[in-house]
Amino acid sequence: MLEKVMGADWRDTAGARRTRLPWIEVCPGAPYFQTDEGDAWHPIGHNDAISWPDLSPLYMRRDVASVDAYLARLAARGVTVLRIMLEYAQVKHRYFEKPAGVVAPRMVQLWDDLFTLCEKHGLRLLLAPYDTFWTWLRWDWHPYNVNNGGPLSHPSQFLLCASTRDFIKQRLAFVARRWGGSGAFFAWDLQNEIHPAQAGDSADCFPEYIADLSRHVRALELELYGRTHPQTVSLFGPELEWRPHMPLREPIFRHPDLDFASVHVYQQGTIDDPRNTIDAARDMARHVRAHIGEITDGRPYFDSEHGPIHRFKDKRRTLPEAFDDEYFRHMQWAHLAAGGAGGGMRWPNRKPHRLTPGMHEAQHALSRFLPLIDWLRFARKPVDVRAIGAQGVLAFGCADNSQAVLYLLRRDALTRDGKVDRTAPPRAVTLSVPGLADGRYRITPFDTLLGAALTPLEATARNGALGFLSPPFTGDLALAVRHCT
Repeated sequence: MLEKVMGADWRDTAGARRTRLPWIEVCPGAPYFQTDEGDAWHPIGHNDAISWPDLSPLYMRRDVASVDAYLARLAARGVTVLRIMLEYAQVKHRYFEKPAGVVAPRMVQLWDDLFTLCEKHGLRLLLAPYDTFWTWLRWDWHPYNVNNGGPLSHPSQFLLCASTRDFIKQRLAFVARRWGGSGAFFAWDLQNEIHPAQAGDSADCFPEYIADLSRHVRALELELYGRTHPQTVSLFGPELEWRPHMPLREPIFRHPDLDFASVHVYQQGTIDDPRNTIDAARDMARHVRAHIGEITDGRPYFDSEHGPIHRFKDKRRTLPEAFDDEYFRHMQWAHLAAGGAGGGMRWPNRKPHRLTPGMHEAQHALSRFLPLIDWLRFARKPVDVRAIGAQGVLAFGCADNSQAVLYLLRRDALTRDGKVDRTAPPRAVTLSVPGLADGRYRITPFDTLLGAALTPLEATARNGALGFLSPPFTGDLALAVRHCT
C-alpha cells in the first residue's frame, strides 16, 4: 500500500501536491506563527539531513518503514518541524541535480516519500535548497562546477554568477511546483548561511539576490496556489560580530521580501565549545534579544542552528550525553523566554548525527508549556526581569502588557563538570517583571525537567510592574504569566 501511495511519476513536475494539512503563516498581530485555520503553531524541532541515520533509509526506499517510525516518534514528542537541505553535498550520491539542470529521479522519489510521511504525521519542513557548507568543501565533486559541466567556476561567485542564478531559480521552481502545495512545507530558507565569501568577499549584493529569489518563488506560488509559504535567509551568527563593517543586518533582519528572521547562534566558547550548561543559555538569550532588537516590523525570529560545532567538528569530541541534554534544555528555554519562536533548532553535532532521547524529552516538555500562553495575541518584547536580592540566578523574560514568559536559571550551584547540582537546596526568588498593565495575574510555574505545570499562584501588578515570589526550585524554572480576565 505504501508503495502505491507514494508512487508518483518523478517527471511530472506540474502535478503540484495539495493536502489537507493546514499551511503555516505569520500571525498578523504577533511575532509568532499560526496555521491557516487560526491555531497557534511553534517551530519545535532541529536540523536533520537526508544522509544521516534516521532519514538515509529513504534513499532508494531501502527502509521506508523505519523513517515512518522515526517521524512518528518525533511527532509524539512534540516536534513540529525539521530543517533539512534539499541535497546534502558531503557525499557524492545525494545531489538533487546530476548533471546540473537535470533532476535526479532517486532524489525526487526520496522527497516525494518524505513529504508524504510528514503529511501523515503532521510534521513540517523548513527547506534549504542548497547545502552551502559542503558544496564549498566538496566543490570538486559538485555538478555545478564548470569542470563537471556546470555553470560556475568557483563557489566564491555563487551569488554573482548570472548563469548560476538561472539554475537556482529552476531548482526553486521545481520544488515549488512539485511540493509547494503541501501543508508539510513550512517555509523556505532561500539561502543557507548566506555569506560574503559566496560573493567575492562582499555583502553588497545580498539585498538584490534575496529580492530576486524571493519574488521569483512568491510569484510562482501565488500563480499555483493563491498564497505563499513564509521565507527567510539564514546567517552564521558570529559573522555579525566578525564583520561589523559589512551590511549584514539589513538583509537578514529587515529585508522587505522576507517574512521572518533566522540566525545560526554559534557563540564562540560558550555555545560552540561549552564548559558549562549555564553560560550557553545566557548567551543564547543575549543574542536573541539583540537580534529581535534589529527587527523593526514585528516579524518572528528564531535561531535555526546552534550546537557545539567547534567541539565536534574541530576538536572531534562529542559532549557527554547528560551534559549535552542539560545544555540543550537550558538554551531551548532561554531562547523562548528571550522572545524567540520555539526553542531554537539544534544541529546535532553528535556521533551519529541525531538528538538524544533527553533532548526529545526537552522538546516534549516545551510543547506542553506552550498552551499556557495566548501566542496569537502576544506582542512580546524582551524585558529586563529583576531577581531581587538573588545573586547567582539568571532571569530571562519577554512580555507585552498582559502576558509574559519567564525563565529562571541558577548558576550558584554547579558541579565540577559544569552541570546544575540537583542536590543543592531549592531556592525561591522574588521577581519584578516590568511592562505589565496594572491588575491581577495568574502565574503558572513549569518544571522544565518533568515537563509539568506546578501549582499556579496569583499576584497583582502595580505601577507597570508585577512582583511575586517564585516557588522554590533547584536548577531552572519556567513561568507563564497571564492577566486574569
